[in-house]
Amino acid sequence: MAVCCDLEVDVNGEETFLLDKKIICSFSGRLSKLFGKSTSAKRNKVIFHDFPGGAENFELISRFCYDNGKIDINPSNISLLYSAAQFMEMNNSVSGNCNLLEKTKKSIEEISYWTWPDLLVALKHCQDLEQVATSSGILEKCLDSLVGRLAMTSEASPCASTSSPDSSGFRLSCDTRSTESLKNSISRATWCFEDLSVLSPNLIEMLIKSMVSRKCNHVIISRFLFYYQKAKFYTASSDEKRKVSEIVIDMLYTLDPSSISCKSLFGILRVVPSLNISKSSRNKLESLIGSQMDQATLDDLLIPSPYGTSYLYDVNLVLRFLKAFLHGGGWQLSPMRMKKVASLVDLYIAEVAADPCLKSSKFLALVVALPDSSRDSWDELYHAMDIYLEVHAGLSEEEKVKICYALNYEKLSAEACIYLSQNANFPSKSAVQALTSQQLKLKNLLQGTNNTKLYMDSPCNFTKTRGKGKKDEANEQIVLYSGRLDISADNEKLRAHLQGMQWRVMELEKVCKKMQTQMAKIMKSKVSSHSTARSLPRLC
Repeated sequence: MAVCCDLEVDVNGEETFLLDKKIICSFSGRLSKLFGKSTSAKRNKVIFHDFPGGAENFELISRFCYDNGKIDINPSNISLLYSAAQFMEMNNSVSGNCNLLEKTKKSIEEISYWTWPDLLVALKHCQDLEQVATSSGILEKCLDSLVGRLAMTSEASPCASTSSPDSSGFRLSCDTRSTESLKNSISRATWCFEDLSVLSPNLIEMLIKSMVSRKCNHVIISRFLFYYQKAKFYTASSDEKRKVSEIVIDMLYTLDPSSISCKSLFGILRVVPSLNISKSSRNKLESLIGSQMDQATLDDLLIPSPYGTSYLYDVNLVLRFLKAFLHGGGWQLSPMRMKKVASLVDLYIAEVAADPCLKSSKFLALVVALPDSSRDSWDELYHAMDIYLEVHAGLSEEEKVKICYALNYEKLSAEACIYLSQNANFPSKSAVQALTSQQLKLKNLLQGTNNTKLYMDSPCNFTKTRGKGKKDEANEQIVLYSGRLDISADNEKLRAHLQGMQWRVMELEKVCKKMQTQMAKIMKSKVSSHSTARSLPRLC
C-alpha cells in the first residue's frame, strides 16, 4: 500500500520528518485536533520547539504509529516515551486500548520487578527529563525499588531473591552483633558505590533522603557521600564541584554526627574555599566538624588563613568550631570529651602563639573559649602565653595584664609558678598572683594537716605529741615565713620567698606522710590487741 507524505514535522530544529498525516493523527490527539477532518491534499507543516527527547524520541513514536501500536518499551526509553505520549496526547480517547500512554503506564507499574542494571539505566535517563519522570512516578518508583534492593542486598548480588535474611548490609540493626560482624556488613554494603556514582547530584539527594527515611545505616550513607564527592571531582567543572559539595554537605547534615568521619569532613573543608559554596552549606559543615572536635588532630586544625589576611592560621574558624562543639553537644559533652578538646586546643594555641601577626584579642579568645572546668592543669596554657608574650614583646602592659588575667593560677603547678615569677615576659602583677596562689595552697595544706589529729587515738599520746610538735613547729615556721612575705616587694624578693615556701611544702609533705604511717601502725596494733583479748579463755 502506498504511503503518502502529506505532513512535515520540524522537531526542535534538529530534524524534519515527512509523515502520513492520517497514520500519525490516528494515534495523536494533539495532531488530530490540529487538523480536524481536513482532507486537503496540500502538505501541512508542524513545528515543535519543545518536544521531549528531541528528534530521536519523535522517531520512536513515529515507528509506534507506523507499526500499528507495537513498540519495545524498556528502561532506556520508558521515560522518553511516557513524556512524548503525554505531549502528543496519545491516549485511549484517540486509539482506544492501543495507545502509547497506557502501555508506558503499565510498564511503570512493573518497575519493582526490574533488575538492578535496569533500574540504573532508567534513572540515568530520568536525569534528562527529571520533571516529567517525577510527575509520572517513574523516578519515585525507581528510587524506591533501588533503596529496597540496597536494604535487602547480600554480599554481591543486587537481586533480592538471592539475599539471605541476615545479610542486610544497609539496614540499621538493633541486635547485638559483634564489631567484626558489623565491619563485614559495612564492607559488603559498599559494592554499589561505583554504580550509584553516575547519578546526578539531584538524584543523589533524592536517593539519600529515601535511604534515611528507610532507616538505612548512617555509617554506610556517609561513606557513600564521601566516595561520591571524590568520584565526581575527577571530571567535574567548578560549578559542578560546587553543586556536588553542597548536596553532599546538606545530606551529611541529616545524619547522626557520630556516624561521620571527622577526617573526611576536614577533607571537604580543604577543597570548598575555592568553590564558593553557599553560606548555609558552609555553616552546616563547620557545625558537623565542631560536633566532633574531640576526634580532630592538631594537623586538622592548622588550616591556613583566608586569602587577604595577615595571620598564618585561620583562628576564627577554630573559634567557630569550638562554639559549635559547646552549643551543639548538649548532654553528650562528657567531662572526658571536654578534657580531650581542651588538650587539643592547648596544643593549637601553643602552635599559633608564635605567629607575629596574631592579635592579642584573638589569642585571648582562644584561651577563654572553653570553660575552666575542662582543664585540670593550666601549665600548657602558661607555656603558650610565654611564647606569645615573647614573640609579641611590643605589647603594652595593659594588653599583657589582660592576657594574664585569663590565667588560672590555682591550677598552675608549683614549678610553673616558680618559672612565672622569674619570667621577665610576664607583668609583675602576674608574679604577685602566682605567689598569692601558692600561699593559699600552703594554707589549705596546713589546715588539712591540722585535721588529721581528729583521727588520732588516746593510747598514742607519745606519738601524737611527737607528730604535733613537728607539725606545730612547721606550722609556726610557715606562718611566720608567710607573714614576712611582702607582696609589694620587688620580684627578686618574691622569687626567694616562693622558693623558700616550696621547700617548706616538701618538708610538710614528708611530715604528713610519716604521721600517716605511724597512725596506720597504731590502728593496726590496736585492732590486733582487741582481737587477741577476745580469743583468751576465761580464768574463772
